[in-house]
Amino acid sequence: MTATTTARPADQAAPVTLSTAGTTAADVVAVARFDAHVKLSPEARARVRTVRAHIDALAASTTPVYGISTGFGALANTPIPPHKRTRLQKSLVRSHAAGTGPAVEREVVRALMFLRAKTLASGRTGIRLETLQTLIDVLNAGITPVVHEFGSLGCSGDLAPLAHCALVLMGEGRATGPDGVERPVAELLAEAGIAPVTLEEKEGLALINGTDGMLGQLVLALADLTDLFTVADITAALSVEGLLGTDRVFVPELHEPLRPHPGQVRSAATMLAVLADSAIVASHRYGDDRVQDAYSLRCAPQVAGAARDTATHAAQVAERELAAAIDNPVVLDDGTISSNGNFHGAPVAYVLDFLAIPVADVASMAERRTDRMLDPARSHGLPPFLAEDPGTDSGLMIAQYTQAGLVSDLKRLAVPASVDSIPSSAMQEDHVSMGWHAARKLRQGVVNLRRVLAIELLAATRAIALRAPLQPGPAGAAVLADVTARIGGPGPDRFLAPDIADLEEYVASGALLRTVEAVVGPLR
Repeated sequence: MTATTTARPADQAAPVTLSTAGTTAADVVAVARFDAHVKLSPEARARVRTVRAHIDALAASTTPVYGISTGFGALANTPIPPHKRTRLQKSLVRSHAAGTGPAVEREVVRALMFLRAKTLASGRTGIRLETLQTLIDVLNAGITPVVHEFGSLGCSGDLAPLAHCALVLMGEGRATGPDGVERPVAELLAEAGIAPVTLEEKEGLALINGTDGMLGQLVLALADLTDLFTVADITAALSVEGLLGTDRVFVPELHEPLRPHPGQVRSAATMLAVLADSAIVASHRYGDDRVQDAYSLRCAPQVAGAARDTATHAAQVAERELAAAIDNPVVLDDGTISSNGNFHGAPVAYVLDFLAIPVADVASMAERRTDRMLDPARSHGLPPFLAEDPGTDSGLMIAQYTQAGLVSDLKRLAVPASVDSIPSSAMQEDHVSMGWHAARKLRQGVVNLRRVLAIELLAATRAIALRAPLQPGPAGAAVLADVTARIGGPGPDRFLAPDIADLEEYVASGALLRTVEAVVGPLR
């Protein structure tokens, strides 16, 4: 799966400072995608030292304390003598680093590491300052642990993914350097001037017991979808032009007072702005015997708008989780060490699954618009499949097949992961969230949606070009000029895969949005 390569905002070059109060989605994206440098605030340093002193006192006590002087999970009632506790921490990390399958993306691992550092900086986990600093140093050095696709059940945190990261802090496991090349971990650490840590009481557990993997992927997906839902409005508007649709269904008075969903209002406004001053739209404003456009045109704001509102809800959940300190046991303000269930991934898993539904539906509607442009019975004068010489040329026939295949996959990916649960740890962990799996399928869904919209953009701009001498509005004209410069205009059949890939990059880079915003003003 490829990540969205959105252009780097100017403020993301600034260092990110972790305090005791959580972090923001913007900071996660800055660190994960743009390698922003991470620092610890003086407040966090002081708090981490103070809490660690309390953990050291409990470790010296004869009273067993879970996570400090006992085993874990189903072995929580097994006391561990002091001379075995370093081995206990090493064993915990080594045994839990049991993932398999392909390595996940660098940005996902960086988000996971940063979010674990966020919780450790809260002063709720009992980590030593030097161990937290090592995690931050590894992140700042661009060293990326190899984390595998499978291993997390989204309960007791993303245990296996986080354990693979913790293993690297110990000088073990697998990792890549800043150049993306895998090398021995000891070599990478030495090159960066980082000494491996020897974990002490509570530290192994503190490094692996959190929702950081699924949360990181949620934050990254929301960053992508914020732009992609605007792209969907733009490609829908261009399809309206290509299909000789009307812009009157997007006027404000049909949305804000009548059905005031914020996302719908915004989507309609975006489409209306893109269609402004379109000679194509104006050419059939009067004398057209069609009463209404098809749903895939007329109802585009209702669908993309509902997707926006779903993303808004998911962002609220993410914001709460970004303020959380997820660990078990956790250190309370009065120094009490308390077991809890906050590591359960259900809140994050549910919205990851929820988002997959509108992602699939927005893509499905885009595919229907593409199919309409290719069908001479419904395209109002366009040649079959937008081909130059129908029969001899197939035009965009198979591009629509590709789009349909992507949409079919999206519908499968919209089946929720969080309704499943497979018990683990000798039935101690008898109900799990599968949130990591919800995150992985949403991540693929984001990629599929981007490709579906790129194909709609290919069809819509070709349809608009074929309407000449009628001209699109200024926004459509600017996009058409960009697309023509990249891949050329209508003509005989050619190798289409590179054109689709080029337009996918045009969308992913943010260039399409910048082109439209240069004409109509800010849309994000």
